[in-house]
Amino acid sequence: MNLFGDSMIKVGLLGCGAIGKTIAESSGREYTIFAVYDKNFEKAKFFGDNYNSKVASSFEEFEEMCSECDLIVEAASQQAVKDCVKLLKYADLLIMSSGALSDYELLKELVDTAKKYYRKIYIPSGAIAGIDALKAVKNCTNEVILTTIKHPSSLGLNLNEKKVIFEGSALEAVKLYPKNVNVSATLSLACLGFENTKVRIIADPKVSENIHEIVAKGDFGELYIRVKNKKHPDNPKTSYLAALSAIRLIKSFSDVLKVGT
Repeated sequence: MNLFGDSMIKVGLLGCGAIGKTIAESSGREYTIFAVYDKNFEKAKFFGDNYNSKVASSFEEFEEMCSECDLIVEAASQQAVKDCVKLLKYADLLIMSSGALSDYELLKELVDTAKKYYRKIYIPSGAIAGIDALKAVKNCTNEVILTTIKHPSSLGLNLNEKKVIFEGSALEAVKLYPKNVNVSATLSLACLGFENTKVRIIADPKVSENIHEIVAKGDFGELYIRVKNKKHPDNPKTSYLAALSAIRLIKSFSDVLKVGT
């Protein structure tokens, strides 16, 4: 399938949660939701009814539908990323649950499969900014620190005061908080890797937004990036920006003018 042709991009959507819904709501001009699958069949059926999508009742059926897609979007879970390896033979793949890629063997399998079938794997910038700059300074950066600040409820905690609940590498962070810090995985992939990216997670009952602060230092100078995200209206554990970044990436396939690294 040709992503750069005149026809609309056909998307196979794996996962019909908050992010999947936002992606579907923006479809219709540059792309269409051709097929959907979710373990919760009622969620998938809702997409079928509202976005004129084919609904798969099993992953195997979804896999068959992917043969007619240009792009597959994973918006389900880290576990679902493992199932996406076999889908790469049909179409390119956009991964939202980037934390899964801390598993080197899985990452290698995905990359090897993509090479075999001449496919591309896309990781949106998600709930952070500055990924283009971090990619540009990758080879002259000495230190990258991510500080994530969220309300305790977004981290599954009940606290009355501000508390640092984690300090360590991104590799450790994505394993302990897989539903909350995919940003650390994306940051790691863009620059210094999982073991060399430092992460601090702070639970603060006084904040209502999801806040991410990135500091990078090296021979190039210093970068300081701060993003204050509104929570997704359908899922407080997810930043609305994460869904918007995926939508922008999907729409960019038809862009003639490319801006940024």
